[in-house]
Amino acid sequence: MMLKINHYLGGIFLVSGTAIGAAMLALPVMTSAMGFFPSMVLFFICWSCMLISAFFFLDVNLSVKGEPNLISMAERTLGTWGKVVSWIFYLLLLYSLIAAYIAGSGPVFLSAIQTITSHSAPTWVGSFMLPLIFGGFIYLGTEGVDVVNRVLMFGLIVSYILLVFTIPSHVEGQLLLHMDWKPLVLGVPLAITSFGYHVIIPTLTTYMNHNRKRLKRVIIIGSLLPLCFYVVWQALVLGVVPLDGSHGLFATLKAGEASTIPLSYAIKSSFLSKTAQFFSFFAITTSFLGLAISLSDFLIDGLKIKKSWEGKLLALGLTFIPPLLFVLTYKRGFILALEYAGAFVAVLLLFLPAVMAWKLKTPKFYQTIKAKILMIFIIFVAISVVIIDILEQLGWHVSSKI
Repeated sequence: MMLKINHYLGGIFLVSGTAIGAAMLALPVMTSAMGFFPSMVLFFICWSCMLISAFFFLDVNLSVKGEPNLISMAERTLGTWGKVVSWIFYLLLLYSLIAAYIAGSGPVFLSAIQTITSHSAPTWVGSFMLPLIFGGFIYLGTEGVDVVNRVLMFGLIVSYILLVFTIPSHVEGQLLLHMDWKPLVLGVPLAITSFGYHVIIPTLTTYMNHNRKRLKRVIIIGSLLPLCFYVVWQALVLGVVPLDGSHGLFATLKAGEASTIPLSYAIKSSFLSKTAQFFSFFAITTSFLGLAISLSDFLIDGLKIKKSWEGKLLALGLTFIPPLLFVLTYKRGFILALEYAGAFVAVLLLFLPAVMAWKLKTPKFYQTIKAKILMIFIIFVAISVVIIDILEQLGWHVSSKI
């Protein structure tokens, strides 16, 4: 019984950790033009859409025998075209995100090395630290990732609580009253991406013995934690940092900086600065672990790799070598992919789950009119996100409105 309880809690943390990533640091900045209350509406709509598609994803996963990942799910339900689309968008999304996290964590590790050794290290050393430190846990599988993820989630929650207790005294209520509904649609791609935890579902299904009821609870609770984090973080940042000024949110948006930067200028606290660094690190590593174990399992399924020690090493190499090459040789490669992360997520985690679920015969819910309407709605949302993301990359973005 204790093992099941541990798996239950571990599953919740894996869902939350996969969703909470570096995007959280960008959300207050990217949605600053619309204001606090419109952004709350945006968050709830995106959370709801992603939760519905997660249930589609789960039911499709449970309907396929064995331990299937997205490739097998798409091939069994949609045929060759589904398999091809899954391969392309899954690799584009996960390789770009993992590369971004490797690049983003590099300076943190370099700073730590210099503090410990009193000597600076070459830039490339920082890029290798994240795969080297956590690669062993990925090799051990879900059990290994679960253990270290709990430690990191504890660090994330503690640093988050410290920020929450440090900042409220600086909040100005009038700053939260700003509202502009026009930019609401422009925040959709990033908000959708911020609730992207679906890739961990096939891993969790095996980890929790295909127990549908428990898996649904894990997904609901695990996705609610990021929603709560985002709401409180949004209130703190938008309530402290003004929109205008040299260190305001509009200037931060144009500079492409994280929300912790203007916060440190507004509060002028070294404690806050250090806590924000720890918070950023834990946000990156928890999401990195969820994405890495998901990609490893995806490759094992898609390439039919045996789960021997040689097979696990091969999957590990295929998980980390491509993003490392991006970071070390051609940074623009993964940056370009990241710019379209919202579109990748929409195709992979909204469109595909809905069209795969359309083929389901059980549960009987999927044969009802309500289910068909719901699936059509999610497909419409997915297409809309892709169009919005493409338009933003063509120059129709938030910064052009301020």
